[in-house]
Amino acid sequence: MAKHLQNGLELLKKELLQIASMAESATEKALVALTERDVELAQAVIDKDYFINDAEVRVEEECLKIMALYQPVAADLRFVVTVLKVNNDIERVGDLAVNIAERALYLSQHEVLPVSIDFSEIIADAKFMLSRSLDALTKRDAQLAREVILMDDRVDDANFKLYKDIRRIMSQDQATIKRALHWLSSARHLERIADLATNICEDVVYMVEGEVIRHQPAIYMDEN
Repeated sequence: MAKHLQNGLELLKKELLQIASMAESATEKALVALTERDVELAQAVIDKDYFINDAEVRVEEECLKIMALYQPVAADLRFVVTVLKVNNDIERVGDLAVNIAERALYLSQHEVLPVSIDFSEIIADAKFMLSRSLDALTKRDAQLAREVILMDDRVDDANFKLYKDIRRIMSQDQATIKRALHWLSSARHLERIADLATNICEDVVYMVEGEVIRHQPAIYMDEN
């Protein structure tokens, strides 16, 4: 049975990495569509979301099958539980990429705002957090996971700064309100992607160390 369990865990890992790769790619493409006003790319992200949804269902079914057939314990059980939770977070990243693509689709078909909005900081940080959280998951690297968690405040700050900029633009020219709100929604979706990357990293720490660190921000600093 031990051999069958390990084979099942290896298959589960491969399927999780597949959905993670798809979600990360969808996010990257959605952001390119947003910043470069690419209608076709935005539509492609929307149209391919069902691949991520299908992958999420397969991963969940595989987790339940392993738990029912092999009753894993200790580290193996933590791994399966982590995959169940992370799988859902990764699927949500895919949904948020679709949301950004929908905003990109609208914005690309309307006039550019008269005042530019600097999205570079929040895009760079959110993408970095997502990429590194998936690296931490793949490598089972709890230290890397803790480092990513510490970045979340930067994304929150960037989102708040964008909120103030966009609010100022809307107050100065009411004709920009609808377009500005789509940019504001995009920023909020990016901030949420960073939150999900944080969730993934918290689960990585649990998987590797067996310790639940949610709602305990001080513990991240203690490990540095």
